[in-house]
Parts: sequence; C-alpha cells; structure tokens
Amino acid sequence: MEDIMVPLGFFAMVVAIVYIQADRKVKLNLIQHGADARSLKISKTTDGSLRFGLLLVGVAVGILMGHLLVNNTNMQQEIAYFSMTFLFGGIALLIFALLQKRKPGTRENDAEMEKPKY
Repeated sequence: MEDIMVPLGFFAMVVAIVYIQADRKVKLNLIQHGADARSLKISKTTDGSLRFGLLLVGVAVGILMGHLLVNNTNMQQEIAYFSMTFLFGGIALLIFALLQKRKPGTRENDAEMEKPKY
C-alpha cells in the first residue's frame, strides 16, 4: 500500500502545479485583452444536491445490477460490480446534464444568450 502512495502523491502534486499555472496564464491573458477575470468564477448553484443524489442512485442501481450479473452469469465479481457501478453512475450524471440543459436560467443557457461583442 505504501508503495503506491508515494507515486500517487507525486502525480497529484504535479497535476495541481500544472493546473495552477494554466489557470494563472488564462487569467493573465484575459486581463491583457481587457476582459474581466471574474467571468471565470463558477457560480454556486443549489443543484449540487440533485447531482449528488442522482449519482448515488446510479451507483446503488449499479451495485444491484452487478449483484444480479454475478449471481446469474459466470462473470467475475470485481468486473461486474465496477463496470455496473461506473456505467449507472455515468448514466445518472448524463441525466443530470440533460436536466440542467433543459432548465432555463442555467449558466450554459445564459452564456449562449449573452455573447460578448468585441
């Protein structure tokens, strides 16, 4: 277990440093071109609980489907549980994205309506 933690921590540190530098470059580029860097700030919405709830429901359905696959087929237990959990968790997040796209007043819809004029 300890053998994997050091490379994993190093990888996470490198990813964090690259992300911070890329974010800094984007903000500086926006400021140089006269745009407001505050436009990058993501607004907090109350839909986080809906997203989290749909994800947990999808994971639970995935675990149940994995259990059904293990009992009714000769599929390996680990493969059945992981594949079904990720499949139904992803489906739940796609459902959330579709719900957000249809909802008026979301950030994506507002951005499409108010395109900046240069």
